[in-house]
Amino acid sequence: MRPVTRIQAAAIASGMPPVEDAAGETWMMTYLDMMTLLLVVTMAMLALAGKGHERTRHGSEFSGPPVFTMKGLTSVEVPGALLLVPAVEPAPVAAPEPVAVVEPEPAKPTTQDLLNELPLDQLGNDIEVVTNESSVSFRISSEILFPSGQSDLNLGGLAVLHKLIPVLDSVPHKLVVAGHTDTQDIRSARFPSNWELSSARAGSVVRYLQANGIQPGRLAAIGYADTRPLADNATAEGRARNRRVELILER
Repeated sequence: MRPVTRIQAAAIASGMPPVEDAAGETWMMTYLDMMTLLLVVTMAMLALAGKGHERTRHGSEFSGPPVFTMKGLTSVEVPGALLLVPAVEPAPVAAPEPVAVVEPEPAKPTTQDLLNELPLDQLGNDIEVVTNESSVSFRISSEILFPSGQSDLNLGGLAVLHKLIPVLDSVPHKLVVAGHTDTQDIRSARFPSNWELSSARAGSVVRYLQANGIQPGRLAAIGYADTRPLADNATAEGRARNRRVELILER
């Protein structure tokens, strides 16, 4: 009589008719051994995973391979989480640099401003006031100031210049006294040419102004001879107009 196998024994115990096992139960034993081995390996891996988790949670160093847990493998990101853009703080805005305020330069006085400063109402008819872009001139005929061919002031010239002293003293501007002659040569021992005569007449006026309170640092004397005529020297009237002294206030 052949011995009963495990399968047949199990079938008899359950009330089923025994089944003949033609190939024997050798494959079943191998299968059961493999399943048992897989179960043991799985339990060992789960045990190691639990220990690695404990070490990581308590701050212990673990140099082994990365541990994959069931929770980590099955976790699902919140819908739309990958589309979230991290907020970026705006860059600080630098304060604007202070703008230097350039003070406007004061306007230069005009010739009209200079005229407004001068007390011209007492000059009389012997002094001609001439204005241009940069100066105010007081023009006086040489016949009023000097004897013919001389550079010494006469009484009439002193009286005319005396009227100019308050006018010239009312402003601090530089004053140039210029002497002019006509084209007729003088050729005297004192004045070899009109250059010397025109310069000497300008110097006489400067000395008078300084003696009457005008600061010498403001004064200058120059002789132009016949180089700057106002009229035609071919006529007596033109020559008389060219013989003159001009006191020029430069603003």
